Amino acid sequence: MKVAFLVAKEGIEQVELTDPWKAVADAGHTPELVSPESGRVQAFDHLDKADTFAVDRTVGEARPDDYDALVLPGGVANPDALRMDEDAVAFAKAFFDLGKPVAAICHAPWTLVEADVLRGRTLTSWPSLRTDITNAGGTWVDEQVKVCTGGPNTLITSRKPDDLKAFCETLLGELAP
Repeated sequence: MKVAFLVAKEGIEQVELTDPWKAVADAGHTPELVSPESGRVQAFDHLDKADTFAVDRTVGEARPDDYDALVLPGGVANPDALRMDEDAVAFAKAFFDLGKPVAAICHAPWTLVEADVLRGRTLTSWPSLRTDITNAGGTWVDEQVKVCTGGPNTLITSRKPDDLKAFCETLLGELAP
């Protein structure tokens, strides 16, 4: 399976990118880094700069039809930048339209709020997104990992880096044949 990891140019919480990426790759799937801009993206360890990662395809080059699932890492600045990019929002929304799984952690659901795909869905996130999710028609819960199948696709969400083990296991379960 081919899994798109959608990130902005900077502000990605590194562990929320690298842990799911490693889990996907170790399970024999193909992760691919997609971003609005080509080149390298800057990850962070909370507020401190961490590593950079090479973009495999820009949002303009990538086609949601070519992927089996989408992962949205968090970090505060990352989804905030993505939700301001119409092409990135459309890319994320397409996975819902196509009925493909989407996994989002921490602040990442901000991109989904902008894509207007949370109506009637139940999900979790970093607690500060609760009002945004509710205002977007979703139901927010405080759980380590939440799987919502009450829509056109499976939506997997988690709250924070401490939830990554459960988040990755749930994602891999969804990708299993």
